Amino acid sequence: MTDLEVAARRFVADVWNGGREESAYELIAEGCPGLGGTGPAATLAWHRDRRAAFPDLRYKIVDLVASADRVAVRWRAAGTQAGQFGPVPPTGQVASWSGATFLRFDADGLIADVWSVNELFQLLQQLGVEMLPPLTPGGA
Repeated sequence: MTDLEVAARRFVADVWNGGREESAYELIAEGCPGLGGTGPAATLAWHRDRRAAFPDLRYKIVDLVASADRVAVRWRAAGTQAGQFGPVPPTGQVASWSGATFLRFDADGLIADVWSVNELFQLLQQLGVEMLPPLTPGGA
């Protein structure tokens, strides 16, 4: 296992699942984009926001692939929505969804960029959000 794979697994275990915020300062570069800013504090802001909505949120690594300065992590997540999630008020629903996160590391082995995609539509459906198609010209 490469150093970057170890760092990516630690990021999921410590920051995403463990709530060990001090690990973010050891793993994330100052310039890494996050919620409303950059660096470990901005990355932690995003995770705090998600944890406020899903306090028992857990991620499981399904697959992890590393190449050069990048690591791709395919994951599953599950949690109970006990707080506001965007415009969705607390539902008490347990939801699970999948996604992938792509990490780019700098020359010092720190996470310099995080880009994620996830099944938000699937999550919202589980929370009971009704999704309507947009209106088209002419009402069709």
